[in-house]
Amino acid sequence: MGSLCGNLAVLLLFLSPLMHSHLFARASTSSPSITRKKAINVEHFTIVNPNTDYDDFSIVHEVVPSAKSPRLNSEVVNTPCEYNSCLENQEPCEMIKAREGCLCPGVSDEDSPPHAPRIETLRPITTGENAGKIEVQWCAPDSVVSSYKVTVEGSGNDLEFGDGARRATVGSLEVGTKVCVEAINKAGHSSYSDFSCKRYERPELLELQLLAGVIGGGIVLILLLIIVAVVLCRRKMCQKAQQESGGGLGNPSYKSERAS
Repeated sequence: MGSLCGNLAVLLLFLSPLMHSHLFARASTSSPSITRKKAINVEHFTIVNPNTDYDDFSIVHEVVPSAKSPRLNSEVVNTPCEYNSCLENQEPCEMIKAREGCLCPGVSDEDSPPHAPRIETLRPITTGENAGKIEVQWCAPDSVVSSYKVTVEGSGNDLEFGDGARRATVGSLEVGTKVCVEAINKAGHSSYSDFSCKRYERPELLELQLLAGVIGGGIVLILLLIIVAVVLCRRKMCQKAQQESGGGLGNPSYKSERAS
């Protein structure tokens, strides 16, 4: 009996390391594997073979195109183009815009009648072969224009000019004669307005009116100066009279002593 118990004890001591290694291996296989997650900065990824274990995941980086708008080669300058609609035979504003990237004023569609141009002045010509005639100067509208027509009231003779024209020479005009400028394109012509028509006024009359205003202002100024001078003179005379009247009375006691 004692030998049997001794043999069992020896057998247990012999089998215990084997059982321990077997249990440890089984526990390691049955417990889930622990892996450290690694931060990956990707825009988009695709998991290949999703049925495999976590350790066998394959991450394929996929390039996603940027949503940003492409950069232009030249920055657009948000400033108006150096275009003066009142100057004659200028380079078209659209060509300046294409070259410099500036902004042109809004232009109406060519299928719409143009807006009315604006008359700047009716200037008499004083020198040269056209001396005595009147020069009409205007500014182009913000519209597509193919030609201009200048109409003089009572003449019955309309003058036409190209789209680049900004001035025209008409005959001598009487004071008060109306001159109008129309813009024309394939859709029609502009309507008359207060700024596309102007009545001629003789510059001599304007100069006379200016001279009369200057003279009138001068007369008013002179009258004001005279009034101020009279007031000051009268005030001074009053002060002098008061001083003389006060000095004439003197000291009564002093006068009585001299008389005695």
